[in-house]
Amino acid sequence: MNIAYWSVAGPLALFYLYAGTLKMIRSRDRLRPMMAWVDHMPLPALRALGAVETLGATGLILPPLTGIAPSLAPAAAIGFVLLQAGAIAVHLPGEDRR
Repeated sequence: MNIAYWSVAGPLALFYLYAGTLKMIRSRDRLRPMMAWVDHMPLPALRALGAVETLGATGLILPPLTGIAPSLAPAAAIGFVLLQAGAIAVHLPGEDRR
């Protein structure tokens, strides 16, 4: 079970850590080529989304790694499910379908 968790949670956490950091530090102009939807969201909301993704990635990795509050890892995973449900709601009506 441990190997299965790390082989799923590790890459997922790296992806969200990368994407969240980009949303927090890059300007809209630099995000637009990768994320066509950034113009439809206020900048503070975009920064908050990046912070949520970064904190969620941390929540997937640190609790199981340290053994401190390991119940936070499933909570972070549930948070990512909710985040993706919101992403579906944002992307379906938009022009960025591929």
